[in-house]
Formats: sequence, C-alpha cells, structure tokens
Amino acid sequence: MAKQAMAKIRITQVRSVIDCNEKHKRIIRALGLGRPNYTVVQEATPQILGMVAKVAHLVRVEELPAAQTQ
Repeated sequence: MAKQAMAKIRITQVRSVIDCNEKHKRIIRALGLGRPNYTVVQEATPQILGMVAKVAHLVRVEELPAAQTQ
C-alpha cells in the first residue's frame, strides 16, 4: 500500500529575530531558517504548521503545487 505524500510548503524568513522572544528564535532555528531571505521547503505536518503559526510575523509561507514537490 503506497503512502500518500504530504503537501509541501515553502517557508521564507522575511524579518530578523533581533529583539524577538527566545522561543521565536528557537522556532526559526528549528524550521531550518536563520537569516532574512532564507528559504526552506518542509512538509505541511501539524507540527510544522503550528511552528509557522507562532512565528507568522517573521515568515512568509507558500503552498507548493504537487508538480514542484517531486
């Protein structure tokens, strides 16, 4: 039985973490970001979406079409 692939999202950090809460800095690090204009592609799991929601003021999120995720 084939396992269905989860949707992918592109996360781009648009603001610096200077003067941010320490938890927000750790979330940015956990997402694989570090500086403004860094971009990562992650699977849209509930854990990742929860982290993105916490730092929504620091990042831009785009959902990738299925053709680009393979």
